[in-house]
Amino acid sequence: MEKRIIGRGVLLGALGGLLAFVFSRILAEPIIDRAIDYETGRDDAQMALDRAAGKPMMDMGTELFTRGQQANAGFSFALIVFGAAMGALFAVVYYLALRRSGKITPRSLALLVSGGMFLTLYVVPSLKYPANPPAIGHHETTKPRTALYLGMIVISVVALVAAVWLGRKLAARLDNWTAVIVAAASFTVVMAVVMLVLPSLGQLSANRREYGDFATETPQPLQDPSGVIVYPGFPADDLYHFRLYSFAAQAILWLVIGVGFAWLAPRLRADRASEAAPVAA
Repeated sequence: MEKRIIGRGVLLGALGGLLAFVFSRILAEPIIDRAIDYETGRDDAQMALDRAAGKPMMDMGTELFTRGQQANAGFSFALIVFGAAMGALFAVVYYLALRRSGKITPRSLALLVSGGMFLTLYVVPSLKYPANPPAIGHHETTKPRTALYLGMIVISVVALVAAVWLGRKLAARLDNWTAVIVAAASFTVVMAVVMLVLPSLGQLSANRREYGDFATETPQPLQDPSGVIVYPGFPADDLYHFRLYSFAAQAILWLVIGVGFAWLAPRLRADRASEAAPVAA
């Protein structure tokens, strides 16, 4: 039973990852191309300024894979594998929740679990640390940025589990509607405080030391020593649409997993009943 649930989770996750790749390949990849062009042009402008100032030139190195390989085979492989992993994780959580679901139907439970995982694994962390195209993000802050994002995911998951536990406890004393509202409000307040406490990426020590006091790592206009802008800041429209399409791609992944499991719920219940029957006999 457990292996069949996890196997279906892997397949649905891989399907969701494939559809997310098709969506991103059509809408997000052109933005990534423009971001890479922007980054290349900005690096050239920075090198010209450094050369004029007599600073040593950095060796930019060569890429192991071409841009076409990264955008097609590499991107599709990464999203399908990521989707399969999320599908397997969903299946484990769904199986554990199914044993304590009470009056919640298996179909409703599938949608609730997928919605909860989408909320905690992507939506809430992205409100503080949103997805960025290639030109945004400094190499020297890669480790602290990764740690902060993973920390947001862990805190979000723990807060949601605590909110669900609180809601179940309150439901025994209050009506379900009031219990759900109190639990949701508690989760919102906790995550709002966490977002206020954690630093914005632009305020990391390395960024303040090298680039000044900005809220984000989004490239600002590049200026020469006299203050004249020699290269513009990153285009705001591209940044907005990249984040929008990243959100939509994740929504596609979790929608496929949640709806797929909801569709399979009657079959999973039949499998479970058929396994329990010989034991009962």
